[in-house]
Amino acid sequence: MDKNSKIYVAGHRGLVGSAIVRNLESKGYKNIIYRTSKELDLTNQQDVNKFFDDEKPEYVFLAAAKVGGIHANNTYPADFIYENLMIQSNVIKASHDSKVKKLLFLGSTCIYPKMANQPIKEEYLLTGSLEKTNEAYAIAKIAGLEMCKFFKRQYGDNFISCMPTNLYGPNDNFDLKNSHVLPALIRKMHEAKLNKNDTVEIWGTGKPLREFLYVDDMADACVFLMENYDGEEHINIGTGEEISIKDLAQLIKKIVDFDGELVFDNSMPDGTPKKLTDVSKLHNLGWKHKVKLNKGIELSYEWYKKNFDEIEYK
Repeated sequence: MDKNSKIYVAGHRGLVGSAIVRNLESKGYKNIIYRTSKELDLTNQQDVNKFFDDEKPEYVFLAAAKVGGIHANNTYPADFIYENLMIQSNVIKASHDSKVKKLLFLGSTCIYPKMANQPIKEEYLLTGSLEKTNEAYAIAKIAGLEMCKFFKRQYGDNFISCMPTNLYGPNDNFDLKNSHVLPALIRKMHEAKLNKNDTVEIWGTGKPLREFLYVDDMADACVFLMENYDGEEHINIGTGEEISIKDLAQLIKKIVDFDGELVFDNSMPDGTPKKLTDVSKLHNLGWKHKVKLNKGIELSYEWYKKNFDEIEYK
């Protein structure tokens, strides 16, 4: 890419897409295009094809997706598999048809096998059973990764994929029914603090181990890969560091300054017990994360407080 390349960021208003736009702009890329979901329905093939015909983007970051936490994935599996399959299939095919120079597709580490060996290497994909609460989303995302691989193999398209770990940061989803654990805990403890509640309830046992990456670090890695990587295999993006949900909750409690008690609801599902990525390939390419977890949570909490009145809970 050069600074005047026409770059399409699909999903620019979400957690991931907005961070990619910020990163591109900070690096001097001036010709970034995007559309809201109201302006362009990515599940509609005809609309997507017309957009690519009209705009002719040279580079594509495919960050648009239907995402959510355990509850949302478990409750709406048909919606998750349908919408994600349609979005990625339409954008990838249109990118091929319009001869896009390069495309980056974003997967997610939650699509690796539930009981994968730790830390999770890229080659562990499709070597075991998926986490049931996440199965529909995972199948769709795996299809997207494979599409990029096969379009590269059959047609020589420069379509690459990455596998980010759990992300958090500005523009996160703080809805308590559909969000991931970190933003949900920030909101729960902030509201408990305002309401002077004595307790905050947390789903599960608190024992699962998770890896968290600040979204602006993820965006920097995506742009780095777009500029430096052309391989067929997807690349993990993460920190290579993990923390238990219980310890994460204690850290957020301290940052939010909530002085009540944390109560774990053992009747709710934990999900995958452990999920740590092997990021040695990304490190060997020359990229490593910069934002430590405590600093990232502080930044996320400040953003949440600043935007509290404007956040849309869907």
